[in-house]
Amino acid sequence: MIRIATAQLWVHDQDEALAFYTQKVGMEVRSDVTLPELGGFRWLTVAPPGQEDVTIVLMPVPGPPMMDEETAGQVRALTAKGCTGTIFLETDDCRASHEELAARGVEFVDLPEERPYGIDSSFRDPSGNHIRLTQVTMS
Repeated sequence: MIRIATAQLWVHDQDEALAFYTQKVGMEVRSDVTLPELGGFRWLTVAPPGQEDVTIVLMPVPGPPMMDEETAGQVRALTAKGCTGTIFLETDDCRASHEELAARGVEFVDLPEERPYGIDSSFRDPSGNHIRLTQVTMS
């Protein structure tokens, strides 16, 4: 069987992203490893407490040799616009989770709203990534 284990978000600053996802969103660090043999590359993952089978990599936009500077700049610009991917977070109570996250300083783009599939809202992280917070009510 094939399963999803890790999703990736491009981030402009790993320390800023780490603080946001742990202190404001309430996730926990799963791995934070620096690999000197790869030029100091840092593998940094977070996940919701209690969800052991999936993590999110907070990946810095690489420069050469992975990406030339022009491409890296384009990825940074697209990330800032929220165009490089979305993570969907599911909650049992979207309105309560919205209030909790807003109290921690998360700035929402969309307030919780009824949709055909449930209640949905969204926010952006410090790098610009679009994060959806959803309470699914249909089966």
